[in-house]
Amino acid sequence: MAKTRERKEADVAKMKQLLATTKLAVLTDYRGLDVPAINELRAKLRDAGITYTVAKNTLVKLALVDSPQKSADTSVLTGPMAIAFGADEVEAAKIVAEFAKEYDALEILGAIAEDGTVLSQAEVKALAALPSREQLTAQLVGTIAAPLSGFVRVLNGNVASVVYALNAIKEKKAQEA
Repeated sequence: MAKTRERKEADVAKMKQLLATTKLAVLTDYRGLDVPAINELRAKLRDAGITYTVAKNTLVKLALVDSPQKSADTSVLTGPMAIAFGADEVEAAKIVAEFAKEYDALEILGAIAEDGTVLSQAEVKALAALPSREQLTAQLVGTIAAPLSGFVRVLNGNVASVVYALNAIKEKKAQEA
């Protein structure tokens, strides 16, 4: 059943709105996935607040014209594809890449960043391999805290040495008396 013009205009408007609020749109080739697998992927993405939709290339190109990503190279828009629109720079890429490891039929074609930069398949996979924001924060705090905790241990060692020396003097005097 063919889409009416009004339906296509509504799809373009929806896609413009999604592109305006997304930090990274991951382009995937979903051919070969069965319905339960696609539903599983959609559920994982939905739980993370990411919209996953099958998109017609011509409609995506029309939506890109009036979006913040208008400078994006549209040559990546070939063949049937679905797009994961993520409000986070990494989360959509992580979930899709993790799912692609489990299901070989899902292929990452690339991504479009919020500034219109088109990322290759390898760049998306590298982005997905990055640690999460929480992990990076923990690593940074650990790196900053390491010298401070070492300094505290050194100071504690000096104080402990004085306490041990005073305790030894006390025991010696107790034995002499």
